[in-house]
Formats: sequence, structure tokens, C-alpha cells
Amino acid sequence: MALLVLMPGRNTDTLVARMRSLRPNLDIRVWPEIGNTSDIEFIVTWNHSPGELKKYPNLRGISSYGAGVDHILRDPELPEGIPIARVVDQKLIHEVSQYAVSAVLNQKRHWEGYRENQRKKKWRPIPMAKTDAIGILGLGQIGQTTARAFVKLGFHVYGWDRAPKKIQSVHCFHGEAQFAQLLSVVDYLICSLPLTPSTKNILNKKTFRRLKQGAYVINMGRGDHLVEEDLLEAIEEGHISGACLDVFRMEPLPQGHPFWNHPKITVTPHIAGITDPDAVAGQLLKNYRRMQKGLPPLNTINRQRGF
Repeated sequence: MALLVLMPGRNTDTLVARMRSLRPNLDIRVWPEIGNTSDIEFIVTWNHSPGELKKYPNLRGISSYGAGVDHILRDPELPEGIPIARVVDQKLIHEVSQYAVSAVLNQKRHWEGYRENQRKKKWRPIPMAKTDAIGILGLGQIGQTTARAFVKLGFHVYGWDRAPKKIQSVHCFHGEAQFAQLLSVVDYLICSLPLTPSTKNILNKKTFRRLKQGAYVINMGRGDHLVEEDLLEAIEEGHISGACLDVFRMEPLPQGHPFWNHPKITVTPHIAGITDPDAVAGQLLKNYRRMQKGLPPLNTINRQRGF
């Protein structure tokens, strides 16, 4: 029986080489060189085509190659009853928290303005923004690590999640009733939520209007969290001061998209955190072994909750 790496359009050479070095005798196949579909027991995937996973009659386990699983769950023909796992990469978690910190400091310390002044050879200090209230949507491992990073830097940190959470030195809100409370007190709103039916479009006109005048938005969750037209409108109205966006509804971002040339929006190409194949190869193989022994994979997600 075999493990299949199913990641169309992605270079998987390093991951496959690392897994083969750890398990030299394991039958590892790389899509589209599948061989007999009946041989495949376990699939590691990222952005597979809808309906692809139903082609493997003996499939017993699925793993995302990243922390997110929405790319798997949106498959309308996803086979029922097969456990789905995600990878937990501590290096990636810290990279994403660093992204959030750098985005906030870039805005607070006016690095864009100083680069423009340098270009014009202007020696002019810009008053630092007196904004220090951080709001984090989603208090999973990424959200909690990000919150602690801001606490260490002396920011006032607020967090929100669907369920109650306790994090030292972080003011935690939860549930629909307390969502507006968090929005009303923060200067920077950072989205690190998983994408689920209840969080899709959460960064919308209503959310933006509840924020303070001049608040700044950072989306490092998923592109479908953001209603793009509502963000553009909120910036145009002057209620939102700008945004830093790493994820988009369509990736790569289309050439004609208004975000590209917007002076108050920073675009990065989904690089807040990048899965390290050397770091996760062992984890993927461990889950394959667990499946073969009849054990549930580590970091199995709840299909109904979406994470």
C-alpha cells in the first residue's frame, strides 16, 4: 500500500526526498504518477481538484500539508468517514506571529512614509502613532502565539474566539455577544481565524463600522474572511486607515485587482507562514503509521466545526 503526495502546481521534491530518507522502504507516490488508485491509503494534499479524493477506494486518511484544511473541506465530493489531519509546525506558527508584528510596527512607526522621505531626500521625523491596542480574531495556536508576542512588546492585547480562552495578560472575549466589544477598543484588527461557514466574510462592512476611526486591518487568515469591496469602501470613507493583506479570495491576485495599486493597502503573496517540508515530513509519516495501526491521526480536525 502507498502514500500519495497530491499537491498540483507545487514543487514537492524536498518533502518527498525528506520522507523517503526517513522511510526508505515506504511506497511514496507523487501526483499525477499515481499508479493503481487501489494502492493509495493515505494522501497528503494541498489544493487538490474537487472530486479527486473520491478516486481512491482504499483511502483511510487525509492530511493537509498546512495548518488550514478549508481547501479540503470545500470539496463537494469529499469522501465521508475518513479522518482529516492538519500539520502543526511551530516554525510556521512563529513566522505568522512575526508577520503580524512587522505589519503593525510598519504602520505604527511609519516606515512607508520614511521610505518616501528618503526617496525625496527629506529629513523629517513623523510623529509616531499613539495606537497600541491590538485585537486578534482567533485564539488557536497562531492567535495565542501572536498575542503573546505583542504582550512582550508592551501592547495592550485583546483576543476574540468562538469559545472562552484564557491567556495571561490578554483580555479575552468570546461569542457573538462580545464580538462588538472587542472591535470597539482596538486600533489594529488581526484576523487569524480558521475559515468556516461562520467566519466566512467576517471582515465586512458591519465589522469595519464597529472599529475605531482610523483602525488598521491585517488579514493573515484566509481570503474568504474578507469582503474586499467593503474594505475598499471603508478606506475610501476614511474610517479604516489601511490594511495589510496576505491572503485573497483568488490567488494569485489578478493583475487588474484594485489592491495592487492602492496606496493604503499592502499586498503580500500568502507568505506569512510557509510550511517547512523538513519540519513536517516526520509528522506526516507518523500519522501514516498511526493510521496503519488503527489509531487516529494526530491533529485530526472536526469536520462539522471546520478546524
